[in-house]
Amino acid sequence: MRAHIRWTGRGSLELLDQRLLPSEVVFRECRTAAEVATAIRDMVVRGAPAIGISAAYGMALAARAASVSCANRRDFRRQMNSEAEVLASARPTAVNLRWAVDRLLRLATDLAKSGADPEDVAASVEEEAIQIHRDDVNACKSIGKVGAAFVPKKASILTHCNAGALATGGFGTALGVIRAAREAGKAPRVFADETRPFLQGARLTAWELMEDNIPVTVICESAAASLLASGRIDLVLVGADRIAANGDTANKVGTYPLAVLAHRHGVPFYVAAPLSTFDPDLPDGSGIPIELRPSQEILRWGEQAVAPPGAEAFNPAFDVTPHDLITALFTEAGAVKPVDAGTVGDLLGRLRP
Repeated sequence: MRAHIRWTGRGSLELLDQRLLPSEVVFRECRTAAEVATAIRDMVVRGAPAIGISAAYGMALAARAASVSCANRRDFRRQMNSEAEVLASARPTAVNLRWAVDRLLRLATDLAKSGADPEDVAASVEEEAIQIHRDDVNACKSIGKVGAAFVPKKASILTHCNAGALATGGFGTALGVIRAAREAGKAPRVFADETRPFLQGARLTAWELMEDNIPVTVICESAAASLLASGRIDLVLVGADRIAANGDTANKVGTYPLAVLAHRHGVPFYVAAPLSTFDPDLPDGSGIPIELRPSQEILRWGEQAVAPPGAEAFNPAFDVTPHDLITALFTEAGAVKPVDAGTVGDLLGRLRP
Protein backbone atom coordinates (compact mmCIF):
# COMPACT_ATOMS: atom_id res chain seq x y z
CA MET A 1 0.00 0.00 0.00
CA ARG A 2 1.45 3.34 -1.04
CA ALA A 3 2.07 6.05 1.57
CA HIS A 4 -0.83 8.50 1.78
CA ILE A 5 0.44 10.78 4.57
CA ARG A 6 3.85 12.18 3.63
CA TRP A 7 5.86 14.48 5.87
CA THR A 8 8.35 16.22 3.61
CA GLY A 9 10.62 17.57 6.35
CA ARG A 10 10.68 20.83 4.38
CA GLY A 11 7.83 22.58 6.10
CA SER A 12 4.90 20.81 4.47
CA LEU A 13 2.60 17.81 4.78
CA GLU A 14 1.34 15.98 1.70
CA LEU A 15 -2.02 14.21 1.95
CA LEU A 16 -3.53 11.89 -0.63
CA ASP A 17 -6.91 13.44 -1.49
CA GLN A 18 -9.25 10.56 -0.68
CA ARG A 19 -12.22 12.41 -2.15
CA LEU A 20 -10.89 11.75 -5.65
CA LEU A 21 -10.23 8.02 -5.32
CA PRO A 22 -10.42 5.72 -7.16
CA SER A 23 -10.46 7.91 -10.27
CA GLU A 24 -7.46 10.10 -9.46
CA VAL A 25 -4.41 9.87 -7.21
CA VAL A 26 -3.68 13.46 -6.18
CA PHE A 27 -1.70 14.74 -3.20
CA ARG A 28 -2.61 18.02 -1.48
CA GLU A 29 0.14 20.05 0.15
CA CYS A 30 -0.49 21.64 3.56
CA ARG A 31 1.94 24.27 4.82
CA THR A 32 0.04 25.50 7.89
CA ALA A 33 -1.93 23.99 10.74
CA ALA A 34 -5.05 25.74 9.41
CA GLU A 35 -4.61 24.02 6.05
CA VAL A 36 -4.31 20.65 7.79
CA ALA A 37 -7.50 21.41 9.77
CA THR A 38 -9.31 22.24 6.52
CA ALA A 39 -8.07 19.00 4.93
CA ILE A 40 -9.43 17.06 7.92
CA ARG A 41 -12.76 18.91 7.93
CA ASP A 42 -13.25 18.51 4.16
CA MET A 43 -12.31 14.80 4.29
CA VAL A 44 -9.20 15.03 2.15
CA VAL A 45 -7.94 12.74 4.92
CA ARG A 46 -10.34 10.67 7.06
CA GLY A 47 -10.31 7.74 9.45
CA ALA A 48 -9.64 8.31 13.14
CA PRO A 49 -5.94 7.25 13.31
CA ALA A 50 -5.11 9.06 10.05
CA ILE A 51 -6.81 12.19 11.34
CA GLY A 52 -4.75 12.03 14.54
CA ILE A 53 -1.50 11.57 12.62
CA SER A 54 -2.32 14.44 10.27
CA ALA A 55 -3.17 16.67 13.22
CA ALA A 56 0.16 15.76 14.84
CA TYR A 57 1.96 16.95 11.74
CA GLY A 58 -0.28 20.02 11.80
CA MET A 59 1.06 20.75 15.27
CA ALA A 60 4.60 20.36 13.91
CA LEU A 61 3.79 22.95 11.24
CA ALA A 62 2.30 25.22 13.92
CA ALA A 63 5.42 24.92 16.09
CA ARG A 64 7.68 25.65 13.14
CA ALA A 65 5.67 28.77 12.23
CA ALA A 66 5.47 29.97 15.85
CA SER A 67 9.22 29.55 16.32
CA VAL A 68 9.74 32.10 13.52
CA SER A 69 6.93 34.58 14.16
CA CYS A 70 6.77 34.80 17.98
CA ALA A 71 8.91 37.31 19.82
CA ASN A 72 9.00 35.44 23.14
CA ARG A 73 8.08 32.16 24.80
CA ARG A 74 4.76 33.49 26.09
CA ASP A 75 3.66 34.43 22.55
CA PHE A 76 4.89 31.04 21.37
CA ARG A 77 2.70 29.21 23.90
CA ARG A 78 -0.30 31.43 23.09
CA GLN A 79 0.01 30.78 19.36
CA MET A 80 0.42 27.03 19.89
CA ASN A 81 -2.74 26.96 22.02
CA SER A 82 -4.66 28.81 19.31
CA GLU A 83 -3.46 26.51 16.53
CA ALA A 84 -4.19 23.45 18.66
CA GLU A 85 -7.82 24.51 19.09
CA VAL A 86 -8.23 25.03 15.33
CA LEU A 87 -6.98 21.50 14.69
CA ALA A 88 -8.88 19.83 17.53
CA SER A 89 -12.21 21.33 16.44
CA ALA A 90 -11.91 20.15 12.81
CA ARG A 91 -13.99 16.99 13.47
CA PRO A 92 -15.52 16.25 16.89
CA THR A 93 -16.12 12.49 17.00
CA ALA A 94 -12.69 10.93 16.38
CA VAL A 95 -10.93 10.91 19.76
CA ASN A 96 -7.53 10.35 18.10
CA LEU A 97 -7.64 13.95 16.87
CA ARG A 98 -7.82 15.52 20.33
CA TRP A 99 -5.44 12.85 21.71
CA ALA A 100 -2.69 13.72 19.22
CA VAL A 101 -3.16 17.49 19.49
CA ASP A 102 -3.13 17.43 23.31
CA ARG A 103 -0.07 15.18 23.38
CA LEU A 104 1.97 17.57 21.22
CA LEU A 105 0.60 20.67 22.89
CA ARG A 106 1.72 19.33 26.29
CA LEU A 107 5.16 18.60 24.88
CA ALA A 108 5.50 22.06 23.35
CA THR A 109 4.20 23.79 26.48
CA ASP A 110 6.44 21.84 28.86
CA LEU A 111 9.54 22.47 26.76
CA ALA A 112 8.75 26.17 26.37
CA LYS A 113 8.18 26.56 30.12
CA SER A 114 11.50 24.85 30.79
CA GLY A 115 13.28 27.55 28.81
CA ALA A 116 13.93 25.67 25.58
CA ASP A 117 14.39 27.80 22.48
CA PRO A 118 11.33 27.82 20.17
CA GLU A 119 13.43 26.28 17.38
CA ASP A 120 14.32 23.35 19.64
CA VAL A 121 10.69 23.00 20.71
CA ALA A 122 9.62 22.89 17.07
CA ALA A 123 12.21 20.19 16.33
CA SER A 124 10.98 18.10 19.27
CA VAL A 125 7.35 18.45 18.21
CA GLU A 126 8.28 17.32 14.71
CA GLU A 127 10.10 14.27 16.08
CA GLU A 128 7.11 13.38 18.25
CA ALA A 129 4.71 13.67 15.30
CA ILE A 130 6.90 11.31 13.27
CA GLN A 131 6.93 8.92 16.24
CA ILE A 132 3.11 8.98 16.47
CA HIS A 133 2.97 8.05 12.79
CA ARG A 134 5.51 5.24 13.23
CA ASP A 135 3.74 3.93 16.35
CA ASP A 136 0.41 3.77 14.53
CA VAL A 137 1.83 1.62 11.74
CA ASN A 138 3.32 -0.76 14.29
CA ALA A 139 0.07 -0.81 16.30
CA CYS A 140 -1.94 -1.69 13.20
CA LYS A 141 0.36 -4.59 12.39
CA SER A 142 -0.07 -5.86 15.94
CA ILE A 143 -3.86 -5.45 15.71
CA GLY A 144 -3.75 -7.42 12.48
CA LYS A 145 -1.98 -10.35 14.14
CA VAL A 146 -4.40 -10.32 17.10
CA GLY A 147 -7.47 -10.27 14.87
CA ALA A 148 -6.19 -12.75 12.30
CA ALA A 149 -6.30 -15.47 14.95
CA PHE A 150 -10.11 -15.10 14.97
CA VAL A 151 -10.48 -15.38 11.19
CA PRO A 152 -11.28 -18.87 9.82
CA LYS A 153 -9.60 -20.11 6.65
CA LYS A 154 -11.24 -18.88 3.45
CA ALA A 155 -13.55 -16.66 5.50
CA SER A 156 -16.03 -14.30 3.89
CA ILE A 157 -15.81 -11.01 5.77
CA LEU A 158 -18.29 -8.13 5.66
CA THR A 159 -16.86 -4.66 6.24
CA HIS A 160 -18.28 -1.15 6.51
CA CYS A 161 -16.69 2.16 5.55
CA ASN A 162 -12.87 2.12 5.25
CA ALA A 163 -10.64 1.01 8.13
CA GLY A 164 -7.58 0.32 6.05
CA ALA A 165 -4.24 1.92 5.35
CA LEU A 166 -6.04 5.05 4.12
CA ALA A 167 -7.73 5.45 7.51
CA THR A 168 -4.50 4.98 9.48
CA GLY A 169 -0.80 5.63 9.16
CA GLY A 170 -0.53 2.48 7.06
CA PHE A 171 -1.65 -1.19 7.04
CA GLY A 172 -5.05 -0.50 8.61
CA THR A 173 -7.13 -1.74 11.54
CA ALA A 174 -10.00 -3.83 10.16
CA LEU A 175 -8.26 -4.21 6.80
CA GLY A 176 -5.05 -4.83 8.73
CA VAL A 177 -6.70 -7.93 10.19
CA ILE A 178 -7.65 -9.01 6.68
CA ARG A 179 -4.11 -8.37 5.41
CA ALA A 180 -2.64 -10.33 8.33
CA ALA A 181 -5.07 -13.19 7.69
CA ARG A 182 -4.00 -13.26 4.05
CA GLU A 183 -0.33 -13.29 5.11
CA ALA A 184 -1.14 -16.25 7.37
CA GLY A 185 -2.42 -18.18 4.36
CA LYS A 186 -6.11 -17.96 5.29
CA ALA A 187 -7.19 -16.55 1.88
CA PRO A 188 -10.05 -14.30 3.08
CA ARG A 189 -12.48 -12.63 0.71
CA VAL A 190 -14.30 -9.40 1.46
CA PHE A 191 -17.79 -8.02 0.96
CA ALA A 192 -17.55 -4.22 1.34
CA ASP A 193 -20.56 -2.11 2.23
CA GLU A 194 -20.79 0.77 -0.24
CA THR A 195 -21.11 3.16 2.77
CA ARG A 196 -23.32 6.01 1.72
CA PRO A 197 -23.32 8.94 1.28
CA PHE A 198 -19.53 9.30 0.86
CA LEU A 199 -18.95 5.78 -0.51
CA GLN A 200 -15.83 5.04 1.51
CA GLY A 201 -16.43 1.32 1.10
CA ALA A 202 -16.91 1.37 -2.67
CA ARG A 203 -14.29 3.99 -3.43
CA LEU A 204 -11.61 3.36 -0.78
CA THR A 205 -11.89 -0.13 0.71
CA ALA A 206 -12.39 -1.75 -2.69
CA TRP A 207 -9.49 0.29 -4.12
CA GLU A 208 -7.13 -0.77 -1.30
CA LEU A 209 -8.04 -4.42 -1.55
CA MET A 210 -7.76 -4.47 -5.33
CA GLU A 211 -4.29 -2.92 -5.00
CA ASP A 212 -3.37 -5.84 -2.69
CA ASN A 213 -5.05 -8.49 -4.88
CA ILE A 214 -7.54 -9.41 -2.14
CA PRO A 215 -10.93 -10.47 -3.62
CA VAL A 216 -13.64 -7.90 -2.89
CA THR A 217 -17.33 -7.57 -3.74
CA VAL A 218 -19.08 -4.22 -3.18
CA ILE A 219 -22.67 -4.22 -1.87
CA CYS A 220 -25.20 -1.56 -0.90
CA GLU A 221 -25.88 -1.41 2.84
CA SER A 222 -29.45 -2.47 2.12
CA ALA A 223 -28.13 -5.80 0.79
CA ALA A 224 -26.32 -6.66 4.03
CA ALA A 225 -29.37 -8.22 5.70
CA SER A 226 -30.00 -10.64 2.86
CA LEU A 227 -26.31 -11.50 2.64
CA LEU A 228 -26.11 -12.26 6.35
CA ALA A 229 -29.32 -14.27 6.22
CA SER A 230 -27.90 -16.36 3.37
CA GLY A 231 -25.17 -17.77 5.62
CA ARG A 232 -22.42 -16.60 3.26
CA ILE A 233 -20.74 -14.29 5.81
CA ASP A 234 -18.45 -15.71 8.49
CA LEU A 235 -17.81 -12.49 10.39
CA VAL A 236 -18.33 -8.73 10.31
CA LEU A 237 -15.23 -6.59 10.86
CA VAL A 238 -15.18 -2.80 11.29
CA GLY A 239 -13.01 -0.04 12.73
CA ALA A 240 -13.86 2.65 15.30
CA ASP A 241 -13.53 6.38 15.83
CA ARG A 242 -14.12 6.38 19.59
CA ILE A 243 -14.60 3.64 22.18
CA ALA A 244 -16.14 4.48 25.56
CA ALA A 245 -15.01 2.96 28.85
CA ASN A 246 -17.74 0.31 28.70
CA GLY A 247 -16.91 -0.70 25.11
CA ASP A 248 -19.68 1.22 23.34
CA THR A 249 -18.20 2.14 19.97
CA ALA A 250 -18.70 5.02 17.55
CA ASN A 251 -18.02 4.28 13.91
CA LYS A 252 -19.27 5.36 10.49
CA VAL A 253 -23.06 5.66 10.37
CA GLY A 254 -24.54 2.34 9.34
CA THR A 255 -22.35 0.32 11.68
CA TYR A 256 -24.99 0.01 14.41
CA PRO A 257 -27.66 -1.56 12.16
CA LEU A 258 -24.99 -3.92 10.80
CA ALA A 259 -24.23 -5.02 14.38
CA VAL A 260 -27.94 -5.61 14.99
CA LEU A 261 -28.18 -7.70 11.83
CA ALA A 262 -25.08 -9.71 12.73
CA HIS A 263 -26.53 -10.43 16.18
CA ARG A 264 -29.85 -11.48 14.66
CA HIS A 265 -28.12 -13.97 12.36
CA GLY A 266 -25.53 -15.27 14.83
CA VAL A 267 -22.53 -13.83 12.99
CA PRO A 268 -19.55 -12.56 15.06
CA PHE A 269 -19.17 -8.78 15.03
CA TYR A 270 -15.60 -7.57 15.61
CA VAL A 271 -14.15 -4.08 16.06
CA ALA A 272 -10.46 -3.38 15.37
CA ALA A 273 -8.95 -0.19 16.79
CA PRO A 274 -5.75 1.12 18.39
CA LEU A 275 -5.61 2.07 22.06
CA SER A 276 -5.54 5.75 21.08
CA THR A 277 -9.19 5.33 20.05
CA PHE A 278 -10.32 4.51 23.61
CA ASP A 279 -11.79 7.34 25.69
CA PRO A 280 -11.55 6.13 29.31
CA ASP A 281 -13.10 9.35 30.61
CA LEU A 282 -16.36 8.63 28.78
CA PRO A 283 -18.47 6.11 30.74
CA ASP A 284 -20.61 4.99 27.81
CA GLY A 285 -21.52 5.78 24.23
CA SER A 286 -24.31 8.21 25.07
CA GLY A 287 -21.70 10.93 25.63
CA ILE A 288 -19.89 10.49 22.30
CA PRO A 289 -20.37 13.64 20.20
CA ILE A 290 -21.83 12.74 16.80
CA GLU A 291 -20.73 14.96 13.94
CA LEU A 292 -23.48 16.21 11.63
CA ARG A 293 -22.19 16.62 8.08
CA PRO A 294 -23.51 19.12 5.49
CA SER A 295 -26.92 18.31 4.01
CA GLN A 296 -25.56 18.68 0.48
CA GLU A 297 -23.61 15.42 0.87
CA ILE A 298 -26.99 13.67 0.75
CA LEU A 299 -29.02 16.04 -1.41
CA ARG A 300 -26.45 16.30 -4.21
CA TRP A 301 -23.86 14.11 -5.88
CA GLY A 302 -21.25 16.51 -7.24
CA GLU A 303 -23.21 19.00 -9.33
CA GLN A 304 -26.20 16.69 -9.71
CA ALA A 305 -29.23 17.12 -7.45
CA VAL A 306 -30.56 13.79 -6.19
CA ALA A 307 -33.49 15.20 -4.18
CA PRO A 308 -36.10 17.83 -5.08
CA PRO A 309 -35.61 21.49 -4.06
CA GLY A 310 -36.73 22.13 -0.50
CA ALA A 311 -36.08 18.61 0.76
CA GLU A 312 -34.18 18.45 4.03
CA ALA A 313 -31.45 15.97 5.01
CA PHE A 314 -30.32 14.32 8.22
CA ASN A 315 -26.65 13.46 7.81
CA PRO A 316 -24.92 12.12 10.95
CA ALA A 317 -21.40 10.92 10.15
CA PHE A 318 -21.37 8.27 12.89
CA ASP A 319 -23.56 6.07 15.05
CA VAL A 320 -22.90 4.19 18.30
CA THR A 321 -22.90 0.42 18.63
CA PRO A 322 -23.66 -0.82 22.18
CA HIS A 323 -20.96 -3.03 23.66
CA ASP A 324 -23.25 -6.02 24.06
CA LEU A 325 -23.50 -6.35 20.26
CA ILE A 326 -19.71 -6.54 19.89
CA THR A 327 -18.17 -10.03 20.01
CA ALA A 328 -14.61 -8.78 20.62
CA LEU A 329 -12.37 -5.73 20.32
CA PHE A 330 -8.99 -6.19 18.63
CA THR A 331 -6.21 -3.90 19.90
CA GLU A 332 -2.42 -3.89 19.74
CA ALA A 333 -2.45 -5.05 23.38
CA GLY A 334 -4.64 -8.06 22.63
CA ALA A 335 -8.30 -8.98 22.20
CA VAL A 336 -11.04 -7.87 24.59
CA LYS A 337 -13.77 -10.51 24.96
CA PRO A 338 -16.43 -10.24 26.24
CA VAL A 339 -16.78 -6.50 25.77
CA ASP A 340 -17.94 -4.61 28.85
CA ALA A 341 -16.78 -2.03 31.37
CA GLY A 342 -14.87 -4.65 33.34
CA THR A 343 -12.85 -6.09 30.47
CA VAL A 344 -12.16 -2.69 28.90
CA GLY A 345 -11.17 -1.35 32.32
CA ASP A 346 -8.81 -4.27 32.85
CA LEU A 347 -7.15 -3.61 29.50
CA LEU A 348 -6.68 0.10 30.09
CA GLY A 349 -5.65 -0.46 33.71
CA ARG A 350 -2.79 -2.74 32.67
CA LEU A 351 -1.45 -0.03 30.41
CA ARG A 352 -1.52 2.84 32.87
CA PRO A 353 1.95 3.84 34.13
